[in-house]
Amino acid sequence: MARVLDGPLGHTVIVTFAIADHVEACARLNEPHRATSAFARFDAWAAASGRPWAAAVAHRCHALLAPRDQAEAHFDSALALHSRGGRPFERARTQLMYGEWLRRARRRADAGAQLSAALTGFTAMGAAPWAERARTELAATGVPATAPARRADTAPLDTLTPQELQVVRLAATGATNRQIGAQLFLSPRTVGFHLYKAYPKLGVSSRAELAGIDFGPSRDRIRHDA
Repeated sequence: MARVLDGPLGHTVIVTFAIADHVEACARLNEPHRATSAFARFDAWAAASGRPWAAAVAHRCHALLAPRDQAEAHFDSALALHSRGGRPFERARTQLMYGEWLRRARRRADAGAQLSAALTGFTAMGAAPWAERARTELAATGVPATAPARRADTAPLDTLTPQELQVVRLAATGATNRQIGAQLFLSPRTVGFHLYKAYPKLGVSSRAELAGIDFGPSRDRIRHDA
C-alpha cells in the first residue's frame, strides 16, 4: 500500500478509499507514523465530501492514530456519525476496532457490546472473514457470541447492489476490469471499486474466489476481445 500511495496511482479514488485500510495496518504494526501523510489526504477528502460515513471513517482513523487518552472520543464521534446511515460495513468495522481497543483497555463489558454489534452486522452482510475476526475478539472478552446466523433470505448475493452483482458475475468469468467496463459502460476504476466493496459482502478476498460462487442464471456475457 505504501508503494501504491507513492506511485502514479496514489491519488486515484479507489486508493483514497483504501487509505483507511492502510491506517489500520500501520496501527496494528504499532507504526502509526507511517500512515500520517496518507491519512491527511483521506481526512481532507472526507471533510470535503460532506458524507457522514466518510467523516465517521476519518474519526475511526484518528482514533487508531491518536494517543490512548484521545482515542475514545474519536471512536464515539465515529459511531454518532455512523448512526446517520450509509455504509453499514464501515459501521461494523468501526464497532470491531472500538471493541478491540476497549478489550485491550481491559473494559471487557464495553468491548463485548461493541464486538457483539460488529458480529451481528458482519453476519447480516455475509462478511464471513470479518465476522470470524469479531467472533474471535468477542471470545477473548469472555462474553458469549449471541449474533444470529445469517438468514436464508439474506444470502450474500442479496447484499450486493445491482451494479455490484453485474460486476462480480462478469469478473467470475475471468473478464478484466477493462472488459467489464466496456460491457457495462463503466470506467475500469469504477469496476475495481465495485469489486472492492463486493468482496467482503461475499466473504471472499480475491477475484479468483469468485469463480467458486453460484451466481445463478444470468444474461450477462462478456466479449473477451473488448
